[in-house]
Amino acid sequence: MRTGRTVFSQLLDFLPKHQFDRCVHRYRGNHRIRTFSCFDQYLYMMFAQIMYRQSLRDIEICLRATQAKLYHCGIRGKVSRNTLAKANELRDWRIYADFAQVLIARARMLYADDDFGVQLDRDVYALDSTTIDLCLTLFPWATFRQHKAAIKIHTLMDLRGSIPSFIRITDGKTHDVNILDEIVLEQGALYAIDRGYLDFARLYIFTQNLCFFITRAKSNFDYARISYRSVDKSTGLRCDQTIRLAGYHTSQDYPAVLRRISYVDPDTNKKLTFLTNNFTLPAMTITKLYKCRWQIELFFKWIKQYLRIKSFFDTSVNAVKTQIWIAISVYVLVAIVKKELKLEMSLAEILQILSIMLFEQVPMEQVLMNNVPQNVICQSRKQLYLFNL
Repeated sequence: MRTGRTVFSQLLDFLPKHQFDRCVHRYRGNHRIRTFSCFDQYLYMMFAQIMYRQSLRDIEICLRATQAKLYHCGIRGKVSRNTLAKANELRDWRIYADFAQVLIARARMLYADDDFGVQLDRDVYALDSTTIDLCLTLFPWATFRQHKAAIKIHTLMDLRGSIPSFIRITDGKTHDVNILDEIVLEQGALYAIDRGYLDFARLYIFTQNLCFFITRAKSNFDYARISYRSVDKSTGLRCDQTIRLAGYHTSQDYPAVLRRISYVDPDTNKKLTFLTNNFTLPAMTITKLYKCRWQIELFFKWIKQYLRIKSFFDTSVNAVKTQIWIAISVYVLVAIVKKELKLEMSLAEILQILSIMLFEQVPMEQVLMNNVPQNVICQSRKQLYLFNL
């Protein structure tokens, strides 16, 4: 069954074009541009992410091979490697960052009622970062070590649907705790934070803003026990205590009391110690919530494996951020497609199917539901002939 529209063209129906135009207008992205708009640039880079292209020349060759179908896909600009390289270098990356936030807001609404493993009536976030190694000669601005360059992608992820709600891209030398100063905290929300973000002065801001955190304690931190609660040690719990920090500086940075929970993982036999400012949730729920933080590690693994963010088409700061933000928007777009079409398959399966069916003229719903009709007329061997010759 042919629809006259390619799968790529149908995929664009999930993009709010008017919102994209607002982002372009905000930063004057199309100022003095006649033939290759910001939307054309976005579609080129979106194609490169879905098809996992290796370079600008690779993008150019593949798109020119399908030149006759590009107009019907919504691509109006001329396919040129130099034009795309110049656009990635000069056009403000914030256009695509703002548009990614538009898609993120839409995806979070779609996944607001999803279950992530723990039944809670509040928003739960996971905070972590991933490092992408780069060549110091090609990326001298991405300072990390003496003979090595890198960038960090700091991400605050909503555990319902694994949708990133906050992203910052910095050089490799930026310490993780500095990102806590940029996060807008939500009252009543709960944040599962890696041990690398342990800074008691910044964590006290969570308490002052009436939101909660769960993090892991370091082995040498000093504290005084105030009280304790009984625990069921058959579940792996070892203690549930109310403590106060005893160190000279830490007690001034965090003057309030904390909750300390010790737990032994039955699978790895590893002892874990959690710190939180939440005194109402059961101790076992606290451990499960921190275990759910692993979803953000799976998110980093997913985008590195299925999207083009470990190697870049250009070396400038603007081009790198543009490529990363468009990759994030593709991830969120696939999540939106999955939810709105009510698909059961994983995001990886959806992206892989799209990559091989992108220019086919069949309904996208049938493609993703593995229900593509075969236009082949098969003559039954048991069918009798009307006339015997």
